[in-house]
Amino acid sequence: MSESPSFLPASLSNLPNQRWHIFPPQPEKAQQLAEATQLSPLLAQVLINRGFDTVEEATVFLDPESQALPAPINELPDLAKSVEFLHNAIIQNQKIAICGDYDADGMTSTALLMRSLSMLGADVSYAIPSRMKEGYGINNRIIEEFHQEGISLVLTVDNGISAYEPIAKARELGLTVIITDHHDLPPELPPAHAILNPKLIPETSHYRGLAGVGVAYVLAISLAQKMGKVQGLVNPLLELFTLGTIADLAALTGVNRRWVKRGLQRLMRSEIQGVQALIEVAGLSGSTRTISENTDNLSSNEQTKKVIKPEDIGFRLGPRINAVGRIADPQIVIELLTTENMGIALERAMQCEQINQQRQQLCEKIEQEAIAWCENSKIDLKKERVLVVVQPEWHHGVIGIVASRLVDRYGVPVFIGTYEEEKEDEENLSEKPSKKIRGSARGIPEFHVFDALQSCADLLGKFGGHKAAGGFSLVAENLDEFRQRLSQFAHQCLEIEHLKPLIKIDVQANLKQINFALYHQIDQLHPCGIENDSPIFWTPNVRIVKQQLAGKEHLKLTLSQDCRSENKITALPSLDAIAWRWGEYFPLPTQLDIAYKLRTNDWQGQTSLQLEIVGVRLPQTPTVITPKTQKVAEFYYKDRKYTCSLCDSGSLTELRIRNAEGKVLAIQQGQKTGLLGKNRQEAKIVDISEPFFHHLIRAACHALGMGDE
Repeated sequence: MSESPSFLPASLSNLPNQRWHIFPPQPEKAQQLAEATQLSPLLAQVLINRGFDTVEEATVFLDPESQALPAPINELPDLAKSVEFLHNAIIQNQKIAICGDYDADGMTSTALLMRSLSMLGADVSYAIPSRMKEGYGINNRIIEEFHQEGISLVLTVDNGISAYEPIAKARELGLTVIITDHHDLPPELPPAHAILNPKLIPETSHYRGLAGVGVAYVLAISLAQKMGKVQGLVNPLLELFTLGTIADLAALTGVNRRWVKRGLQRLMRSEIQGVQALIEVAGLSGSTRTISENTDNLSSNEQTKKVIKPEDIGFRLGPRINAVGRIADPQIVIELLTTENMGIALERAMQCEQINQQRQQLCEKIEQEAIAWCENSKIDLKKERVLVVVQPEWHHGVIGIVASRLVDRYGVPVFIGTYEEEKEDEENLSEKPSKKIRGSARGIPEFHVFDALQSCADLLGKFGGHKAAGGFSLVAENLDEFRQRLSQFAHQCLEIEHLKPLIKIDVQANLKQINFALYHQIDQLHPCGIENDSPIFWTPNVRIVKQQLAGKEHLKLTLSQDCRSENKITALPSLDAIAWRWGEYFPLPTQLDIAYKLRTNDWQGQTSLQLEIVGVRLPQTPTVITPKTQKVAEFYYKDRKYTCSLCDSGSLTELRIRNAEGKVLAIQQGQKTGLLGKNRQEAKIVDISEPFFHHLIRAACHALGMGDE
């Protein structure tokens, strides 16, 4: 009977191992806020979740320009002094040198100050330390070279706050040093002439969350204002500020939110040749797009202006910039963002594209090798509560990305490293150089990475970081003790229930509420990012109408939801969805609770609405449906009598098997699990691939004349 529905899956689908935190709904307050802000109640609930639960707070959040801000000169100690040093250096024709960093923040900061100081008449150059040979931050070699080149003023960007020895050396050599940085403060500050770091100002300040590029932006604009040369300078610097702030995952609150919101409006018509070229090679160019859905006052032929959104920077532009700093020469990005020649800009943008493709291949290879190591080692993560994986010949420029992916996969803090050969000791060449490990770490919400590294300080060489991420080095002989010490630290702060990736979910939505009107309202919450996450919705009891692999690692889905009114079941219109890097979970059960973000899919000039799946779980509240019985039969299994029936349950077929005590096993067509109990409210979810249930279902199918289906 080939047309009969199958109730005997070969194996239980492997669902992502997640924990869901759903914000408690506050429908009355959300409704009041929705009426005051003209937002959907769904998004009003999101505002409440973010801490904006009064009309006044919500209004300022939605319109950050409405709030009066103090001038940065009154907030940042040493800003006036720094401006004075730079102004004097420019008018006296002294040489200025910038020492930057090789990440997106550091490179955009360097380009920002190169552009601004050049436009203000400075004799300016730059240097960035070698990621492979020297590591992060200004060093003695750079200071010595600056001195030999006749540099008078050294300006660090996105680094320097922990570089006590190099800064002291610069002072000894008679150089003026201005540090601009945003990293955590060391116990002893370096002896610079001026230090600009938002960590030196109160946490309540609007400027507290500035990234390195934000500090550089404030300095550049303040200097331009003093020199009366702001005209033509602000817009390109604002674009670089926006790129660097989002790519660095800086908090999108305070002035960051205000200025990034402005900058996003400018990027598509950028005044910087390199930004235009980068947008083009990233596939984001084009002035218009066509909305393909006729819904909520958006006609099917409506043309809308293409705008750059935070996710475009986070997933398209930022990685192309960051890839260069990870595995190639940062000079490529500096030239890209400072050239006025479109030919050079396109050439450098294509280099960024090619290097990013290499970076992707490296990440994929290392990730697969790391997963294989984890599976083969059979490490007990519930026991260890932390994952430490070190292998040779991994590129340390990309292992931080892999660490983040392993956190998403395993739900535990990850410390990942690779071996490097120490330089030979010139005084004792007979000794074999010791192996050194260099690594990156990524954490979970309940785990503090920097504190964990600090607990192992006596085992480490250099280390640093913050709550969520860090970097470290150690000699290979210390690896086993390092692993044990991290596990001990993890046991002090992590419980078993913490060892699953956390999905923070804002509000429950019906698929009928998901439309372009809601999507466009989300723009008012932008820029979304760190400390202002994109809204995550969830919908229970969603049917997967269609699912297929997209490439090797993504899942494309078509989803629908049944709606009941007056005992009538109707299916809502279907929506497309994408689940990035979920290929290993194919096929998913056909009925799930889903958590998702909203995004658009641009294809052949058409733009459609799409759900981006970030979480799934088996239905916690199965839909109550009055079934229509098709067939009923009796049968015996293991000398016990059972009755079975085949019913229509909405748009699905359900098999029900009842024993003499009144307990029912209910399995919907295509599901990998069933419900077992005397009623649905108290029923438990069971794995129907277990031998007893498997053979019981087969006997019921025979009794109903369904053969082995």
